[in-house]
Amino acid sequence: MSMPFGYVSPEQVMKDRADYARKGIARGRAVLVMTYSDGILFVAENPSSALHKVSEIYDRIGFAAVGKYNEFENLRQAGVRMADLRGYSYDRTDVTGRMLANTYAQILGTIFTTESKPYEVEMTVAEVGETPAGDQLYRLTYDGSVADEQGFVVMGGNAEAISGRLKDSHRDGMELGEGLRVAVTAMTAAGDNGEQRTLTADALEVAVLDRTRPRRKFRRFTDSQTEALLA
Repeated sequence: MSMPFGYVSPEQVMKDRADYARKGIARGRAVLVMTYSDGILFVAENPSSALHKVSEIYDRIGFAAVGKYNEFENLRQAGVRMADLRGYSYDRTDVTGRMLANTYAQILGTIFTTESKPYEVEMTVAEVGETPAGDQLYRLTYDGSVADEQGFVVMGGNAEAISGRLKDSHRDGMELGEGLRVAVTAMTAAGDNGEQRTLTADALEVAVLDRTRPRRKFRRFTDSQTEALLA
């Protein structure tokens, strides 16, 4: 039996969707999430002070994303609502990074297989523990795949080059200032043509989940605070 004219196999459809999503994500400026001595550090190349790539989801949980802003902002808002509802219905300690990551994976997987176009997003859900051993990083891709990462996650443009540099320079127990300098060095050394770039505080979005803070662990840094840490 011959195939009808214009037939495209399901495998080809999924491959085309994946390629489309990957291209959209690769155009985005890099976002880096990594552990340091007192928690989890978020560093995003983001000159906008109004549109955030890094946000708080709940008491101990943060969110970072690259790709289409309106798409990952929809997901962020859904996560906040989900966390609030679960915390209110049960207990605040029942809201975990793993629970949120699994829910996001289901949403992204459904969109990837059933909608006319996949979301062009890659995300990290981070949860800070009482001790460094309890810190968790969950990386989610456009098709709903979820991975439990150790130490750091890099997403967006030049992610492979930046990850390669971080493998050599990231270590457990780094202080915040050192961690930020290591992160920015890895991001600036990974230009499209291999040239060294300069990233100043006003081109960066920096935040932490700080385990030493009382209930809400998320804290965003101003340009002047970032400058002081980089110095």
